[in-house]
Amino acid sequence: MARYLVQASYSQQGISDMIKNPHDRAASVRPVLERMGGSVEAFYFALGDFDIVAIFDVPDNVSATALAMAIGASGGLKDYKTTVLIPMDEAVEAMRKAGTIGYQPPGG
Repeated sequence: MARYLVQASYSQQGISDMIKNPHDRAASVRPVLERMGGSVEAFYFALGDFDIVAIFDVPDNVSATALAMAIGASGGLKDYKTTVLIPMDEAVEAMRKAGTIGYQPPGG
């Protein structure tokens, strides 16, 4: 299972719809993720560059991309950003592997 940070901003219409019908958006997203074999780890309304910050567990990149496409096509959002989250043990493994690659920078 892969983990993703999702940051999103609602469109003007999306905000208008939520004001008319206030509800927990995480409760709306949760069943969608579950049908894909995933889950919601965290879901927050936020102030700043994004209105929503969430962490989703999704089976793979194809599923994460499909989710972004489906949500983006709905028109409720104006921005949707997905960041793959890499567990620290995998990051350490990547660091070790990077030390063995032998990459030479330009002019090096």
